[in-house]
Amino acid sequence: MWNESKSLTLSKICVILFMAMLLACALLAPRLVAMLVRMSFIASTLGKAPFLATIYAGCAPAAALLACLFLLLRRISAGQVFVRENTAYLRYISWCCYIGAMICLASAFYYIPWIAIGVAAAFMGLIVRVVKNIIAKAVSLQDEADFTI
Repeated sequence: MWNESKSLTLSKICVILFMAMLLACALLAPRLVAMLVRMSFIASTLGKAPFLATIYAGCAPAAALLACLFLLLRRISAGQVFVRENTAYLRYISWCCYIGAMICLASAFYYIPWIAIGVAAAFMGLIVRVVKNIIAKAVSLQDEADFTI
């Protein structure tokens, strides 16, 4: 039977898989970019350097996001749901999304398709920010309830 514990375990496994994919992407970036340059006329006129710069610049916020997400899931697994540390993790995650969005949108100056990824990252940052605000309110309400008793 599926339960909360199994769901959290699956989420942690998915985060670890994304960490592995991020590492693979960073290691294989020169090959992946070379394939893109061969397949796209526009990319071939630009060369590999701007694409590699975008990918490597995006790896830092992506790695930070995944680390925060894993730590958040670990706290939730330990039963610490409505705590200030979780709102901090969600805030960091949203900022990582925004930083990734800025990198992609800046990269759209040389390659327009980056806009789609940038907009998606910004939208994801907004969603995480809203969830962070909800959790922060729940923490505040829980703190009030703890002081009342």
